[in-house]
Amino acid sequence: MNILSGRQEGAETVFVQQRNSFVEIEYSDMAEQMLSRSEVLHIRKDDKVYVVGDDALNFANIFNKETRRPMQHGILSSEEASAIPMIKLITEQVVGEPSKPNERLFYSSPADPIDSGLTTLYHEKTLESMLGDMGYDPEPINEGMAVIYSELADNNFTGLGISFGAGMTNVCLAYYAVPVMKFSIARGGDWIDEQTSQATGTPVDKVTSIKEDDFELDFRTDVGGVEGALAIYYENLLDYVIENITREVDEEDVEEGLDVPVVVTGGTSSPNGFEDLFAD
Repeated sequence: MNILSGRQEGAETVFVQQRNSFVEIEYSDMAEQMLSRSEVLHIRKDDKVYVVGDDALNFANIFNKETRRPMQHGILSSEEASAIPMIKLITEQVVGEPSKPNERLFYSSPADPIDSGLTTLYHEKTLESMLGDMGYDPEPINEGMAVIYSELADNNFTGLGISFGAGMTNVCLAYYAVPVMKFSIARGGDWIDEQTSQATGTPVDKVTSIKEDDFELDFRTDVGGVEGALAIYYENLLDYVIENITREVDEEDVEEGLDVPVVVTGGTSSPNGFEDLFAD
């Protein structure tokens, strides 16, 4: 999962991102000096140094450690004691300082998942407080609705937006910018990585690196390898998401035969071949 911001600068939108992860290493004066010289994002606490963001995965692979995440399952992790200070550091790096006092900032927040007992209220309110302390006027926006606002202006903000994230998959159907249904599913890219790791005996961080390094959904990889397992679980995730969307459409009594565009976004949807697999 990456934490990403976009800021309008003239006619351009400037994006900044950092990985939602950190890794703990032993402190030493030499390590501190090398990290500082290399401009690696890190903080020191007692006799530990925490490498945060994009560099965390590289350090984890080098030192044979597992990364830890301030966010799990799409929301702040209740199992990680350092979740809030770590997410605060990453957010400060990604968002930066406001250009004026109380600058309006919209941040995406997931919907409650329909297949899990998780709730997103604490996550949403904690981020709102954190961004407010940074000098912003924060306003939450549903993650699926954000996809529609971003991509369907030419279609009167009407359509189905699906965000395939790391911890969750968020879905929103809107008609003229009014949400008809919005929900999340408690599976995403992390679920694919975890299942692949269990199936192949490969560390999760290694699976993530393979997935992000030119992995293609062509189903021609040898059975038994990491890429073959990734393809299997990608297909399973898509089947699961589409089944849940179909069920929710039926339960919400959405007009039969409604023809709307579908927009798919999110890091989990980035491998080549995803669009074809989704269409099938």
